[in-house]
Order: sequence, then structure tokens, then C-alpha cells
Amino acid sequence: MTMIEASPAPTPREAAEALTPEMRRDFAVVVPAFNEAPMVPELISALRQAFQEFRLDGEVFLVDDGSTDGTGDLAEQEGEDWANFRVLRHRVNLGKTEALVTASEATTREYLVLFDADLQHLPEEIPRFLWALQEGWDMVSGRKLGDYQKPLVSGIYNWLSRRIFDVPVSDLNSMKAFRRCIVEELPLRHDWHRFFVVLAHARGYSMREIDIPLYPRRAGESKYSGGFRVVVGLMDMISVWFLLLFSRKPLLLFGFSGSILIGLGIVVGAVAFYLRFVEGMGFRPLLYLIILLETVGFLLVGVGLLAEMVAQLNHEVDALRRRLK
Repeated sequence: MTMIEASPAPTPREAAEALTPEMRRDFAVVVPAFNEAPMVPELISALRQAFQEFRLDGEVFLVDDGSTDGTGDLAEQEGEDWANFRVLRHRVNLGKTEALVTASEATTREYLVLFDADLQHLPEEIPRFLWALQEGWDMVSGRKLGDYQKPLVSGIYNWLSRRIFDVPVSDLNSMKAFRRCIVEELPLRHDWHRFFVVLAHARGYSMREIDIPLYPRRAGESKYSGGFRVVVGLMDMISVWFLLLFSRKPLLLFGFSGSILIGLGIVVGAVAFYLRFVEGMGFRPLLYLIILLETVGFLLVGVGLLAEMVAQLNHEVDALRRRLK
């Protein structure tokens, strides 16, 4: 990972004054929105005001993620006279990850700013994130300061992520800004926006964290609540851990596990041989256990070898894709 000395984060006004003309326009703000009609007028007004106040000229994409309350239509109406603003639509609710990918494919700007529609963070923070990117960081993540509705769940999740993945930030689910090429490179599956920092860190992208205030939601309802989402998040964390640990060397998992079973089968076979021909005791269940251990063990080794071939092909495809860019 490229190491960059972190300068103290400036105020929004100081950050805006430090931005180059190129950075003022070479970015796109991505706003995933699902049934956020009550927030739309205030959201677009706040974004527009921030762009005018800090002389920003980037794009703004509101991704209507299958809303059923007219979010997309209202957004188009509110932003119809703003040339920088555009509404993208999903026919059904796909999720925040898919909204990010959709916006990434719709722009050619170098940087993306992921901004929530609930205005729990203010658009005036955007210049500070752009300033950090201009400083040379590949990704900038916000650390929420203020009352949070789910401090325990969020705290445990962030603690586990730091312990398991060793990421250099303390808050993985907040406002972010990053190079668009990161979205193109990473294997983002459904709901994996929560592990965007983890995956980028694993690919060697540099990142820093800046403190940003958190404000209460002004209207509408949170889309990320309920105990089931905690379970889903933990399962996704295991999936990401498995991907990062074994995707490049799958034989480490399958081959090692298979070798252990094969070894156990040999040991059980030796015990069965001793009991049958030395002690004169026959015990048929041991024979079945030997067959099971050896069969499953060799199958796992075979699967591991096949997985190694798939991993090699995936590596070659990634290398080819990078050369073609």
C-alpha cells in the first residue's frame, strides 16, 4: 500500500479554497435513494447550495433504487433546471451496492463521492473529501461523530472488521469518496458496499479517515434496521473473509482439509488392521469410516486442484483486463 502522510483535515471552506479547478469538476456524487420522497426536496436543495457555495462543478447522480413512492419523479422535478443533476433508475430495489455500480458506469469522472439521501451528513462535507483525494489518497472514509441509532451493532461490526481485516479506518459505513477505478476493479456483490473499504484495502489502495458530524434523520425511515440484517451482515463478513483468504490459494483450504481426512483414514485403517489381525476382532463400522474419510479426503483435494485452475484463469483474466484499459 502506498503510504501518505496524513495532513490535518481542514474546514469545508478551507478545503474548497484549496481545490484545483480540475478537482472541482472531476467528480460525481452518488446518492442511492429508496423511498426517500420526503427527503428529496431538501436533499437536492442542500446539494445545489453546497455546489454553488463552494464552486463545485461535478455531477450528481440520484439512483432511484426501485422506489414506490415517486422518489425518482420528484427528484427529476426538483432538479430539472440543474444541468449537473441526473436521475438513474432501477426497476426494482437492488440495493446500495448496485446503485453505486450503476452510477459508476454512467460517469467518466475520476472520483466518486458516496452520499446518503437521509442528510445525516451534510453536502458541505464534500469539499473536505475532495481535498483528501487531491492530497493523494485513493479512498477517504468518514468517521461519524454524534448520536447514532445503532451504536452497539455498529461498534461490534467495525471492531470485528478491524480485527479480522486489519483496515486502517474505524468506521466502515459512512460517507466515502474514492477513485472510480476501485469500483471497476473490485468484485462487488449484493450488499458488499459495507465491505468496500475492506476490499479496497486488500487490493493495496491507500486510505485515510476524517471526522464528520452525524445529524438525526429529518424524514422518512431507516432502510437498514432489524435483527435479520445483523445476521446477513455477519454472513457477508464470513464470505468476504473467505474470499480474501482463499480465493487466490483455494488449495490451502481444500487440500489441507482433504489431507487431514486422508491422514485420519490411514490412522483408522491401521487401528482396524491391528484389531482384525492382531487382536482377532472385526469391527465393520471402522471399515465404513475408513471409506468415508478417504473418499471425502480425495474429493476435497480434487476440488482444491480444480479451484486452483479457476483461480489461475481468474488471475489471467484480471491481468488481461488491466492491460486492455
